[in-house]
Amino acid sequence: MSMEPTKNNLEEKEVEEIINDDLYNKGFLSRFGLFFGELIKIIFLAGITIFVIRYFLFKPFYVKGQSMEPNFHERDYLIIDEITYRFREPVRGEVVVLKSPVSTDFYLKRIVALPGERIKIEEGKVIIYNEQSPKGLVLNEEYLEVETTGSISLTLGSEQYFVLGDNRSASFDSRRFGAISKDELVGRVWFRGWPVNKIATFDLPVYNLN
Repeated sequence: MSMEPTKNNLEEKEVEEIINDDLYNKGFLSRFGLFFGELIKIIFLAGITIFVIRYFLFKPFYVKGQSMEPNFHERDYLIIDEITYRFREPVRGEVVVLKSPVSTDFYLKRIVALPGERIKIEEGKVIIYNEQSPKGLVLNEEYLEVETTGSISLTLGSEQYFVLGDNRSASFDSRRFGAISKDELVGRVWFRGWPVNKIATFDLPVYNLN
């Protein structure tokens, strides 16, 4: 024998369903709020991380001009390491971005002579004088395709570097504006991300002197 639900039972069931719906909605809103809060936190932390990396550690740089050909070309997209020189001194052969000592531009050049050394350019040759080579040694630069034009003899100070473009016949560099200080170095070239077929990190060239 079956019994039909009474009116009171039906009303109690409806009230229970309404309460359950309210609890579900509140639970859903609470979960959504937690998810949204976590999402905002992640976005905020990611933004801070990107900001720190972009402005204090690594910086993108587009190559302009032909002064570093054949090793770097117009519109190459480079990543500049800005942190390494806070912990060690620049090294001969490193390609660096530097603040122009004569304008508001930034230049891409290669470090050729180090603090305390004497550099001499004559007859297409770069000659380095230092403690290891007091009589001078012609620098062997296998990455070049042209001779080094100009004539200069300069002894660098304790915080000075002599920089040259790889395209020696078309580069505005230390032959014109003189030695640069470490403070003018933005950082070293670490990675090339464009064009795709030239993606690479960069090793130091091997020289015939220390």
